[in-house]
Parts: sequence; C-alpha cells; structure tokens
Amino acid sequence: MRKTTGLILVTTSSLLLSACGGGGLFNRQRPDEFAVQRQAPLVIPPDFALVPPAPGAPRPNDTSAAAQAQSALFGAPQPRSGVETTVGGKAGQAAPAIRSSVGDPGTNTVDKGEVVRDIVAAPEGDGREAQARAGGT
Repeated sequence: MRKTTGLILVTTSSLLLSACGGGGLFNRQRPDEFAVQRQAPLVIPPDFALVPPAPGAPRPNDTSAAAQAQSALFGAPQPRSGVETTVGGKAGQAAPAIRSSVGDPGTNTVDKGEVVRDIVAAPEGDGREAQARAGGT
C-alpha cells in the first residue's frame, strides 16, 4: 500500500512538473515597450456631411511616432535653392545600373602607375615594419 501511494505521488508530481517546462522563467517573449504609441483621441468632425473613411484607410491626422520624431528633429522638407537646382540640372541623371558596371573589366580607368599598384597589392602587416622619418632623410 505504501509503495503504490508513493508511486502514485511520484507519477502525479512528475506529470505536474512536466507541464511547467515552457522554456524557463526568463526566456519568454516580451513586447517592445518603445514600439507602443498612443492613439489619437476620437474627435467629432465639425462638418457632419463628411463621408466616412474607407475601411483600413489611415487617419489623415494620425502620423507614426517615427515620423513625428523626424519632423521634430529635422523639420519639414524644404524647397531646393536655385543654386542646388542648377547644379543638379547640370550634373544630369546617373545611369540606373551604374553600381553594377563599376567593377566591369570593360570600364575605362586611369593608370596611376606602379607605385600605387605596389601599395594596393602590398600584403597586410602588423605594423612592425612601418617606419617614419622626420625631415625627409
């Protein structure tokens, strides 16, 4: 009788403890408290003839916290000055695929000479061989 009671007690306690194995106390997922923002209060419009907004459409006066922070730090986008517009017009538009054609073997480059080629091809060292001379001697 004592053995069966002990066996039942051990079995029951092991089953109860196995249900607690959800990854531990400190491994649970928590919400990001900095990503939470306040919702704008509900306002009754002064013109009751307005049509209701479409479902899922953003509110016209509701902006995200990131947009509000950017506006507070940098202000609204400013119009370009005349000089900036002129320089941008004279510079023209870059080719759309310019980044993919920069390393192309067919791209024309300027030969800087053997010294630059030796510097670029030099093996990386730990700086022990580096020397500096004062006075150019």
